[in-house]
Amino acid sequence: MSELNQKLLNDGYALWGYEDPYEALIGPFYMKDNGDGTHRSAFFSERRHVNTGGALHGGLLMSFADYSLFAIAKDQLGGPCVTVGFNSEFIGAVGEGHLVESSGEVLRATRSLLFVRGTIFTGDQTLLSFSGVLKRIRKK
Repeated sequence: MSELNQKLLNDGYALWGYEDPYEALIGPFYMKDNGDGTHRSAFFSERRHVNTGGALHGGLLMSFADYSLFAIAKDQLGGPCVTVGFNSEFIGAVGEGHLVESSGEVLRATRSLLFVRGTIFTGDQTLLSFSGVLKRIRKK
């Protein structure tokens, strides 16, 4: 484990507790319970995360946003869910060597759907705004 990832663990962040092969490949992504019913997500940007222009790859940011949808709604998931809608807007760019975080809120929770929005940022610079709809999967 890198020294930077160990710093996240020391700051109260944790891995989700399951193994997602795709997230393991591009992450690791971490999540932190803020103690007030909200969660924050984070990762450290590395050389492998950037595009040819030296900025974080858009696909990485969208993947992190999808992870963040579930982290933001963690206390309201109630079981397995899938993303059925996703929107994002690129606002800023940053390269490797940064702590990248996300936070947000659940806008509405129904019996079968969760409507979530959030932002990805580093320091006071916003990188991406996003929103999504998560569908609760009911066992038959």
